[in-house]
Amino acid sequence: MIKLNVNGRVQNVDVEPEMPLLWVLRDELNLAGTKYGCGIAQCGACTVHVDGQAVRSCVTPVGSLAGKKVVTIEGLGAKGLTRVQQAWLEHEVPQCGYCQVGMIMAATALLEKKSKPTDADIDSAMTNLCRCGTYARVRKAIHAAAGTQVAASPEPVLLPNGQKA
Repeated sequence: MIKLNVNGRVQNVDVEPEMPLLWVLRDELNLAGTKYGCGIAQCGACTVHVDGQAVRSCVTPVGSLAGKKVVTIEGLGAKGLTRVQQAWLEHEVPQCGYCQVGMIMAATALLEKKSKPTDADIDSAMTNLCRCGTYARVRKAIHAAAGTQVAASPEPVLLPNGQKA
């Protein structure tokens, strides 16, 4: 038995210590908000918080989490929309939506560390992949959640996928 603190609830799970946290969350605890994307910690769809740090749950062995606090997207918005989630909606970030849980978790962790991030801070922290190419909207939403102004472009920039940045 492994004791886990997930979203403020301490729970015992009967799994092997090598089992990735992602599968414990989804299959054992029925928390399906965290997504499987690649299984090799590259895409970020599986991002959760462990003691406030953004981590890729697909490669995090559940046995390494004793005494640590895990927060998933379900725990993040347990009391309503967070400022990051609200900014995501206001800036119409989601397109297909698959990567958005991991993006929101990574953005939230960034703003916990750095309340007024620069574009460079955002680029450094947001290593999640988005197949729909919503990166410009992600950046705007993070600035909005931080309460910082985003410099307006003189004319819209057209991205390779046809979206305006």
